[in-house]
Amino acid sequence: MSFSEKHRKLRVGVLFGGQSGEHEVSLTSAQGIMEAMDKHKYEVVPIGITKSGHWLTGGDIHQQLLDAAAGHPVIEAGVKAEPGQAAPVENALALPISATGPLDVVFPVLHGPFGEDGTVQGFLELVGIPYVGAGVLGSAAGMDKAVCKDIFRAHGLPIVIHRTFLRKQWQKDPQSVIDECEAAIPYPMFVKPANLGSSVGIHKAKNREDLWMGLEDAVRYDRKLVVEQGLDAREIEVSVLGNDDPIASLPGEIIPSREFYSYAAKYIDGTSELLIPAPLSQEHTELVQQLAIMSFKALDCAGLARCDMLLEKATGEVFINEINTMPGFTPISMYPKLWAASGLPYSELINRLIELALERHADKQQSQTTFDVRQAE
Repeated sequence: MSFSEKHRKLRVGVLFGGQSGEHEVSLTSAQGIMEAMDKHKYEVVPIGITKSGHWLTGGDIHQQLLDAAAGHPVIEAGVKAEPGQAAPVENALALPISATGPLDVVFPVLHGPFGEDGTVQGFLELVGIPYVGAGVLGSAAGMDKAVCKDIFRAHGLPIVIHRTFLRKQWQKDPQSVIDECEAAIPYPMFVKPANLGSSVGIHKAKNREDLWMGLEDAVRYDRKLVVEQGLDAREIEVSVLGNDDPIASLPGEIIPSREFYSYAAKYIDGTSELLIPAPLSQEHTELVQQLAIMSFKALDCAGLARCDMLLEKATGEVFINEINTMPGFTPISMYPKLWAASGLPYSELINRLIELALERHADKQQSQTTFDVRQAE
């Protein structure tokens, strides 16, 4: 390797936007990451994905997607861009050798379906580009709350009482769904789309009418629904960082500005209180950190994840609520704030995530991908 190759900037493709109800959250997360990246170390290559699924690069594509979210038009694939405007990536599989030039690593700052669920991760595996975050399996399992809970249960990790339903079940016989929920779970309950984050489509049900309305809304977002017990609990979150030997941050606690940590409480009013570190006993601090690492390993995660837990006020028991394999990186997001409180500033956290992506890719490259059938003789 020549001196210039060794000391050149890493070209980092930052993916944002996407076909998800969390499109706008992704734009905000990506903005924070791109602004914080060390421009002496990295050449940032913004790559936007429109809500209709078109991949765009060049120009100020981030601003164009922000404008699109506000109702202004955005250039779509198949339309030739004028100089300085975003150019469509006609074939996503040509991304590594497209007009962006070769990429050393990709940071897929995508939340929710078609980004955090293993789809983009599978694409990046196919084209052989290192990327930040969990692989196909960890991303897919972490995205699906029902599958995630099944894996946690199989590993002996504590979870709340819940039931899973398909949209077709609700559409065919809603009364039976209501009856099954009430027979198994005490009120209050939480209704959640299984494959969505950022509290999109989540409802707290205190009675049958609430439950009906919550299910009716949640089926708009996913074919699979999770209904779970609502505890009188403190909301504790722990950030996890690493690959095979992950570490846990100090825990944080959320004091929601609304009845629960809704989308508005997270991203709009900004008045929810984040207690960092969480006021926990040493015993509970060590327990939630241990559970966060165990859940990270159970799903075979990599790079980063945020584990959300519930500490029941009456009993002191801790339950794992869910794990987010690409948690928010907005200015008010818990994941980077927890690491900052643990001694790892925002820009250094981004450096470490890129290092972990390259390390994991190098490790995977050690696996032999061919087999000499003569060895079987």
